[in-house]
Amino acid sequence: MNFAELFNRTGLIGAHRGARSIAPENTLRALKVSVGHCDFMEVDVQLSSDGVAIIMHDDTLERTTNVNEIEEYKNREPYNVSDFSFKELSSLDYGSWFDGKFEPLLTLSEALQFIKENRVFLNIEIKDMHKSFSDEQVVLLVLKEVEEWNVEELVMFSSFRHEYLPLCKERLPDVITAALVEDTHPNNLMEYLKSLHVDGYHMNDELADKESVQKLRLAGFFVNVYTVNDPFRAQELFEMGVNGIFSDFLE
Repeated sequence: MNFAELFNRTGLIGAHRGARSIAPENTLRALKVSVGHCDFMEVDVQLSSDGVAIIMHDDTLERTTNVNEIEEYKNREPYNVSDFSFKELSSLDYGSWFDGKFEPLLTLSEALQFIKENRVFLNIEIKDMHKSFSDEQVVLLVLKEVEEWNVEELVMFSSFRHEYLPLCKERLPDVITAALVEDTHPNNLMEYLKSLHVDGYHMNDELADKESVQKLRLAGFFVNVYTVNDPFRAQELFEMGVNGIFSDFLE
């Protein structure tokens, strides 16, 4: 099965940043404990200052690392990810903030190796980095690693920076892509999504309603909703026709 075939189904559970309720988010440990408890996993990718693709959600480092405890980094506020080299990012602890246990940086390459070895699906959200890198540079560096690991059928790309998505299709026409939105739908939604050449639409829970979901599904787009931690709400969404939800809690 590939990702496209997976989304012929409904009732799918996506592990939001891995199993982040029981392991530090966006780490290898979070991916490992998700295996067998979800249909696909989700991580966020950014670039270090020297162009290495790393797994990290926030634009800054202080929430999920020990960066502000390291003396040599004291003058680096606001600790933007894109201001730190790969070597510097690799020196940080990504787990102790969560449960006191050290966890190393997870690179995109390591995440792709993991899904290849375990034959699991991964949604890669490409964070908006247009202030630091060109769109073409971001897409080239991220997709190059997917090609090197030969896992095109196991990954899906999503982003709030919709400019990335057509570029992904240009380089890898068969890769699955989805537009991420929050709070409001783009104008002329169906035509807009077709212009992006995306396969799916990821919206926040507050936006999801039966009419919107049915229109999207009838137009041929799969629909996923984030972040849904209430099982009763999840069931409502599946009854609307939503393909999958992103959740912090995996049953």
